[in-house]
Parts: sequence; C-alpha cells; structure tokens
Amino acid sequence: MGKENCFHCGLDIEKAEVIHFDAKVFCCNGCKTVYEIFSTNDLSCYYDFEQSPGATPLDIAGKYDFLDNPTIVAKLLDFQEENTEIITLNIPHIHCSSCIWILENLQRLQSGINTSQVNFPEKKVRINYNPTLVSVKDIVYLLSSIGYEPYISLENYESGKEKIDRSLTYKLGVAFFCFGNIMLLSFPEYFEVEEYWLDQYRGFFRWLIFALSLPSFFYSASGYYVSAYKSIRSKMLNIDIPIALGIVVMFIRSTFDIIMDYGSGFFDSLCGLIFFMLLGKMFQIKTYSFLSFERDFKSYFPIAITRINSDATEESIPVFDIQKGDRLLIRNQELIPVDGILISENAEIDYSFVTGEAIPIVKKSGDKIFAGGKQIGKVIEMEVLHSVSQSYLTQLWSNDVFQKKVEQKHKTITDTISRYFTPILLLIAFAGFGYWIFFDANTAFNVFTAVLIVACPCALALTAPFTMGNVLRIMGKQKFYLKNALVIEQLAKVDTLVFDKTGTITTNKKSNISYQGIELGIEEIALIKSVLRASNHPLSRMLYDFLPETKREKVILFDEIPGKGIQAKILDKQIQIGSASFVGKVQEEGMQQTAVHIKIDEVYYGQYVFNNEYRTGLEDLFQVLNKKFEIKILSGDNEGERPTLEKLLPNGVELVFNQKPDQKLAFIKQLQEQGKNVMMVGDGLNDAGALAKSNVGISISENVNVFSPACDAILDASEFFKLNYFLNLSKDAIKTIKMSFALSLLYNVVGLAFAITGNLLPLVAAIIMPLSTITIVSFVTIMSNYYSRKKTNRLY
Repeated sequence: MGKENCFHCGLDIEKAEVIHFDAKVFCCNGCKTVYEIFSTNDLSCYYDFEQSPGATPLDIAGKYDFLDNPTIVAKLLDFQEENTEIITLNIPHIHCSSCIWILENLQRLQSGINTSQVNFPEKKVRINYNPTLVSVKDIVYLLSSIGYEPYISLENYESGKEKIDRSLTYKLGVAFFCFGNIMLLSFPEYFEVEEYWLDQYRGFFRWLIFALSLPSFFYSASGYYVSAYKSIRSKMLNIDIPIALGIVVMFIRSTFDIIMDYGSGFFDSLCGLIFFMLLGKMFQIKTYSFLSFERDFKSYFPIAITRINSDATEESIPVFDIQKGDRLLIRNQELIPVDGILISENAEIDYSFVTGEAIPIVKKSGDKIFAGGKQIGKVIEMEVLHSVSQSYLTQLWSNDVFQKKVEQKHKTITDTISRYFTPILLLIAFAGFGYWIFFDANTAFNVFTAVLIVACPCALALTAPFTMGNVLRIMGKQKFYLKNALVIEQLAKVDTLVFDKTGTITTNKKSNISYQGIELGIEEIALIKSVLRASNHPLSRMLYDFLPETKREKVILFDEIPGKGIQAKILDKQIQIGSASFVGKVQEEGMQQTAVHIKIDEVYYGQYVFNNEYRTGLEDLFQVLNKKFEIKILSGDNEGERPTLEKLLPNGVELVFNQKPDQKLAFIKQLQEQGKNVMMVGDGLNDAGALAKSNVGISISENVNVFSPACDAILDASEFFKLNYFLNLSKDAIKTIKMSFALSLLYNVVGLAFAITGNLLPLVAAIIMPLSTITIVSFVTIMSNYYSRKKTNRLY
C-alpha cells in the first residue's frame, strides 16, 4: 500500500491511516489540530519556512498535573509579580528556523502570553506572560500541542545543575579505540610482508578490521548522517552533507575491496578520518564554551553595592561578594542585584528592565523583591535571599529591548560564503571524481573523499566570533566591559566623541568643596546628609562623603528630578537640594560655579561650591583623541567651568552647557542626522537617553551601582585614560578578522588544489581539517594579543 507524508510533521503515513482536512493530509489528530490553530490565528506562513516543519504533537493528558501546585511553579519561575511572570523552559525539539519562528510567536496562539524569546544554542525559550490570563500548565500544554513539549526536571531546579551531554566524548572514545586497533592490524598490509602465517590469516584479519570499523561508522559518525539527512529533508545544504557522503563512499568502497579480495580497503583511513573530525568538533565546542565562560563569569560588571554591616557601618562592596543573609542599602535609581526580602516600610520598584513595563510596583515590608528591579525614590534596605547570578545580570543587559539594530558585516560575509560553500564543494568533488575515474579508480575515490573532507568553512566561521571573543576578554581584563561583540564593530566606525562633564571627565573621588551662606547647625546637616544618602548623582555622592557623620533621620518623601535636584520631607520639614533655579535662587551676574543649593522649609540657606578635579591624564588623552575624532563636551552645569576647560582641552573641542537630559538626547540625534557615528561617554544616570540614542554608549563607573541597560559598555573610571587605546584595539580587531578570513580562504584553496590533483590522502585531509581550526584560533589569539600589548606600551 502506498505512503503519503503528513503536511505538518512530514512523517510517512499509510493511506489507510490518513486524516484529510482542508485539502491536506495529516498523520494524526494532533498535527491536524496544530494546523487548525495556525490557520485560525493567521500563522499558516509557518509552513513557508520549510516543508513539513512541525514536530509530532504528543498525548500528554495528566502528565503535567503537578503544575497546578503553586509552590512547585514558584520554583520554576525566573520572575513573579502581580500581572507578570517569566519562565524559562528547556525545549529539546528546537532544531531549525521554523521552530524559532513559531516559538517567538506564541502570543498569537494564546492570549495572556506577552513575549517569548528563543535561545537557540541552549534550546530554551523565555516566556513573559500574565498569570491572571494563562497558567504555566496552559503554556506547557500549548507547547506540547504544537510539538514542542518542554523538558521539566524538578531535580535540576532544586540542585541548580543541568545534565551534561557527554555523547560526543563517548563517540570520540569509540572512534579512537577502533582507529588504534585497525592501525595495528593493518601493519602487515602496509609493509606487504610475505610470511606463511600472515598469508594464511590475511582474510581473517581483513574481516576483523571490517568488524572493528562498524562501531566507528555506525555510532561515532552518526551525528553527521542525522545532520545531513535533516538538511536534505529541509532542502538546505549544510557542511555535514559532503562529510557524511565522503564517509559512506569510503566505507562502501572498502567493503567492496574486502569482498572482492582486492585488498584491505581504507578502513584505517576511514576510522582515522572519523576520529580526527570528531576531535575537531570537540575542539570547536571547547573553544566556544571557553568564550562563553570568559564572557559570563570573568567579565564582571564594575558595579558596587552598599552593604550594612552588623555595627551599622556602610561598606561599598563588589556585587559578586554579596552573600545570603547580607543587609543591603539600595539608593534611588539603583539596580536590585539579587532576590531578597524588603526590610524598609515600603518601596516603589521599576521592573522595566525585566518586563518592559515602566509602571512602578509598590512593595511593603516583608515582601519578596526580585533581582533586576530599579529602586525609585527614598533609600531602602533589604535582606539577601540568594547570591548574585552573573548570567542573570548579563541576560538583563543583553535584553533585546535594549539592543541597537545594526547589521553585523562580518557575520553577513560568513553566512553568504557558508551558503554557497557546500554546493560548490560537491561540484568540485564530483568533477574531480569524474576526471580521475578514467585514469585510476583508486585515485578517483581518494580525490573524491579528500576534497569532501579537506575543505571546511568551520575555520572561516570561527574567525569573527573567536577574534571578537578574545578582544572582549582582553578589554574585560582592563576593566572595559562590552555588552556583546557587535559593540567592537561599532567602536571601530566611531568618528565623533561626546563626553558628559560631571562624573565623566571630572572625578567623584576628589573635589574641593566649600560652603557659602547661612551657617548650618548639626540638625540641618543631619537633614541634608539623610536626603543625600538616597541619591546617586555624582555631586550628591561627593557632598555626602564630604559632610561629617551625623544621626540618620527617616526620609518620609523623596523625589529626585533629573537635571534639577531633590525634594524630600523629613520630620515635617521640606528640604530642597539642587540647582539655583530649582530652589528659586536668582543667579548673580558673573557667579558661574558648579554648586548645590540648599533650601529648608522655604528658607534659602546657601550653596556648596565644587571646584572640580578633572581625571588624571585627561589633557594628554584629549590631545591624542582630537587628532582623529571630533570632540564635544556636554554639561548640565552652567558656564562657570568654561575658562578652565578651554585652558585644559585642545582647540576645536566644542563646549555646550546648561543641557537637560532631553537636550542631550536631541544633541546626539542632530549629530547622527549629519551622518556622524557618535560615541557618548556619560555617568549612566542623567545620560540614559543620550547613551541609548548614540551609536555606542559608554557608562563610566566609579564605585556606584547605577546599572543602565541602555549603555553598550561599562568603563571603570580608573581606566578612563585608556579610551584611545580601546578605540585603536577595536579597529585592530576588525583588521585581524579580515586577515584571518584571507588565511582561512587560502587554506581552503590550497587544500582543494592538492586534493583535486590526487596529492592528498583522505586521512591526511582529516588531520589537516582540525589543524586548520587550531591554526585560525592560534592566529587570531596571537594577533589580538600582539595588538593589545603593542598599544599598552603607549596607553594613548
């Protein structure tokens, strides 16, 4: 009886079992239901990605009843608030572009799902949903109904460990065992020794070699067959097709030689080929995991948090030193880096970094607060429930909401080459075989297999990510932390630099502060210091550190207005701290200074005047930068510092004062409209909009936990004088990629030339293939390290 293919999943079905619907055939009611769901939700374009892209739905009635238990569900969630919950599910069946497409369109299949984001390498989907409209159980059943049943192991959630896949290691071990033993058994064949017992048992040894090759051929190389089959089935050509074809042809040819008693075949080369191919794959995986390790666990953000010690003293510590049970102080606009319990009376937390919703959520004492929220208003205290998750902070920083849509030139080049690589390679292999078969069948098979094996775009594909990864690591070691590799490409294109003044080119650590006005008593100083304690503005932090220790007063109301100042209420007293216009003070003619004005209960007391200390090496840095870039200085302060800056900075640097946050944003936009590639360097607090708008936004960090996902990089303030070095290194990274592209293409051209002329044995080709990857990785590592050291010798 004839067979047909299911329209949804592509499985073969007997005609007697066919389900007809909408002029299409399906293997089961599950596939038909999925098709109906897609059709009714205007998602039938899912089938445009490839033929039969779906997975077979599974009958899972009752399997996930445990998800009705809220305690179990709470363990699975990444985030949980009133109308927003986020869960990350492991979906083993993710395998192609259509899987990604449908899983990122779940909101069109189920009301209540807000967004879904796929992590393809880890086969995970992160789902943001409204728990009042849809439950985790509903989502799991939806995923299962469309063929993407999630893998949920409560044991993994309890222990925090995931099962490690060691299948490649096992395959490599089997291939090595087979290869080694076949090589030993093949020695008499190599030396063509004439000896009675060897001649007598030659046939036995050949069949023993054949038997030893079977585990390597069927088990170790199975990954290549599966990948090639899926690729052909989806009408796409990947690099595993020529590799699988080469292995199969070599096996058939060798088996034929033994059956016909022509010789021992090429089983030694075959098993060696499989072993070295798997070794190359293992090396590539280790390379990527090394990059991932460097990225996620060594490139720590240079941000700090204030811990309250048992003796009530406050200590600034790196976020990664936070331990369970610690008591933390969170100021206005600070990121909550860990899950914890709110100790303070109440708090307003903005979870827009996590959920995309900017509506603050009110919390009361004893409530659980989640990592990733931003405290708004007065200072709060919390107790830590878990230590910091670096991967979670990285995930927040890399959220798609804050990504800038820029084309990755080198990724595009790699994708284009890879697309045409396989068909051209197959054409060359068959042409070579067709030519040599008329002269020597043995050479023809060698040429065919060697061509298929020696040419591989793996080294080509590794050039850009490994170069970028190594440069990310080098910059990270020097306290310049980039969001992703794309930032390096953007840095290399920059032609205009815009700097904020306060907290960016000035240092928060050193400032000569003097007071002018009505004498302040201990009570007034206590009020001022208590208000400043909640603020993260550079001038607030400097003034807080400058004022003497006093009794801490409870802040009832607190409101910080960017670019203006703070208004607060303590002990029935109204306090205003900020600019002259904010407190209603008319600035006298000629009195242009950086100052913070004080007003208590409608009485103007005076001002704290700041004589700014500029960063070490600023003059030399700007002299060098001015030769290659257009430089602008933006400041929210008045013109008081103009004479000082004009003396300090080279001619041609544009100084713009009295800029509010929205004016800074407009300034950046205007530059971009003129065709400029703008890099903005700011403190991340009042400059968030400008940082987000610029081509590259760099936030300067000086022991302050102001986390701005809008920025593309975080620079430790102590390394500010190396800015030109980092810009030069990014240009050299692009140069290294271009050189490694050329080297990889040269390797493929030379390898193919030797293979097609019959001067390259398949086994040698299999050894050369992983060596090419090692060569490329070594080259980009040496070159990027060379450029980094070369520039370090002269920091500018």
